[in-house]
Amino acid sequence: MILEKNLLKREVPALPEIKPETWAKNREDLIRIMCEKEYGNPIPAPDSLSFEEGPVTLKFCAGFGIQFPVTAHTVVAGKPFDFTFTVNLPTTADKPVPFFVLCNFHRGEPNMYLPIEEIIDRGFAVLHLNYEDITSDDGDFTNGLAACVYPDGGENRGPYDPGKIQMWAWGNMRLMDYAMTCNNLDHKNGAVIGHSRLGKTALVTGMMDERFQYVCSNNAGCSGDAITRRKEGERIRDITNKFPFWFCENYKSYVSMDGGNGHMDFDQHFMFASIAPRVVMVGAANDDNWADPVSQQLCCVAASPAWEALGKVGYVSADRNPWIGDHFNEGNLCYHLRRGIHFLSRLDWIAYMDTIEKKMKENQ
Repeated sequence: MILEKNLLKREVPALPEIKPETWAKNREDLIRIMCEKEYGNPIPAPDSLSFEEGPVTLKFCAGFGIQFPVTAHTVVAGKPFDFTFTVNLPTTADKPVPFFVLCNFHRGEPNMYLPIEEIIDRGFAVLHLNYEDITSDDGDFTNGLAACVYPDGGENRGPYDPGKIQMWAWGNMRLMDYAMTCNNLDHKNGAVIGHSRLGKTALVTGMMDERFQYVCSNNAGCSGDAITRRKEGERIRDITNKFPFWFCENYKSYVSMDGGNGHMDFDQHFMFASIAPRVVMVGAANDDNWADPVSQQLCCVAASPAWEALGKVGYVSADRNPWIGDHFNEGNLCYHLRRGIHFLSRLDWIAYMDTIEKKMKENQ
């Protein structure tokens, strides 16, 4: 098998043993590994949480949807923290609808990563927030959620203390808290989606929160949805030099192991495996060499045994490197490769919606 041989050449470690009868403990161990070695320990749910809905915009998306803001009022570590997100709902459905939780770079819609009218027309709802409304995308740990987590402003972050990705994932989970209060949303068919650093955030969200049935990682690449060992483009050295605040301090200890010399005892497929037996979808672009589409596909191959151990279909594809136009979604680990650059495009959204609709029909 070509793909399996490629994993062996890169010295990608096998997953720890997984058995159906010990899956809860196996999953716990996978999460602990990824948190302690890369993302930092998870942030607990808030001490208190309530939601305040704002005015509704009717006749949204040519009259096929409505839109309204929601403010989440939380208390974290004894400190109040509020943030606002947006809810977009189709109005043409006669039953609860599937939905996306999107942590985005932008506010408002439509925007460059959110073709909202097409999504509404397909019968999906979207709950989305701007990631910097949770905390800023920099080394400042004195604002937003970071200020609640770090009373000292992050001056003395321990080796396993959380970085910003864990904080943005915490925000996604609060949107799911709200979604669970909505009778017009299909709670069994909720997805979390993100692009680039927020694709990594979507994966961490799916790892931490089993309420998300679908996890869509778009162009997440290094330290996200790509195998680290001998990948092309961005490496651990690059990402921790530029964005050390995304991760726990301990992650820097793996900088010298980018080449895969056998000493790094985990890789990104451990995080994929922690999401089993739910559905993981990976989106890649042929010109996104920094993320490395080949290494993104290999992450699916390496994680597939977790689904198989749980009696589910894992990754199913042709035994070769991906070609432009490939969309492998027969199993519960899915991958598509489109033409183009690093971007969350309309074609990506269509691929994710196609797969969710396919899985929903299979589960009827």
